[in-house]
Amino acid sequence: MIHKLALPTPFQVGRVNLYLIEDDPLTLVDTGPNSGRALDELEQGLAALGFRVEDLGLIVLTHQHIDHIGLASILARRSGAEVAALDALAPWLADYSKRMEADDRFAEELMLRHGVPSDVGFALRAVSSAFRGWGSAVTVTRPLAPGSTLKLRDREFQVLHRPGHSPSDTVLFDEERREMLGGDHVIGHISSNPLITRPLDGDDGSDARPSALLTYLDSLRATQAMDIDVIHAGHGEPVHDHAELIDSRFRAHERRAAKIHKLLADGPLTAHEIAQRLWGNVALTQAYLTLSEVLGHLDLLATRDQVTADAPDDTGVVRYRTA
Repeated sequence: MIHKLALPTPFQVGRVNLYLIEDDPLTLVDTGPNSGRALDELEQGLAALGFRVEDLGLIVLTHQHIDHIGLASILARRSGAEVAALDALAPWLADYSKRMEADDRFAEELMLRHGVPSDVGFALRAVSSAFRGWGSAVTVTRPLAPGSTLKLRDREFQVLHRPGHSPSDTVLFDEERREMLGGDHVIGHISSNPLITRPLDGDDGSDARPSALLTYLDSLRATQAMDIDVIHAGHGEPVHDHAELIDSRFRAHERRAAKIHKLLADGPLTAHEIAQRLWGNVALTQAYLTLSEVLGHLDLLATRDQVTADAPDDTGVVRYRTA
């Protein structure tokens, strides 16, 4: 039996879904943010099902975002549970504060390179630093290799790496029951944002900027081809029509790319200028989110030889034009 436990977060996305797998060991997939309120609601949710934190035997983390990992260390310490996560994510989780600081530097440099004003980049970095306490370092005691099998007493899950929303997105697929625990890979009511994130191996060179949207589209294609009855999503309701939903996501990305291409017909623009024309003031308050969105679609257009990037100007800012 899989039980959903929705915990509060301080973020715009709202509540985050945790999943308790009633098996041996008793397994919790994701943990919610590091907050007293989230922990209290988790304890209440477990109690309603007849369990305590101390009964947990395994904690599985689907990806590195703080609304999914924040309580992992506390729960593991109280229960003695093993902590499982993608093997490539383990060093990042163990060195959480240092890695988050490096990720924030990477994001600020990317914003500056693509036209976001320096004061906006500085302010957003300060906000990100303040949010860091909602996450926490944790030691992974059970690294999961992509393609491996996670075995419980009554279930077996295929461990599948589905990067794009983050570099570490991991889904668990029960082929026998055609059930997937999907984290934020596929969400029904909103499109998962392919955030441009520093690679897990720490390479943050300017020539190695990840193409998050292209990676995400490849991951969606792989999931779309699977025989799945239900995806238990990291936010919102379960997804029962994953192939149709993913088709709608593809169409939405095509529309966004076409709109950006049309904007560039009037002359070169920075990625931030494109974001402002698409979303107005939201492009400032959500500068990194909207920048990731624009750069992802510019990458998509570039693969079709429809846009090209100019060399950086004297201030290091890059502009894009139609090819």
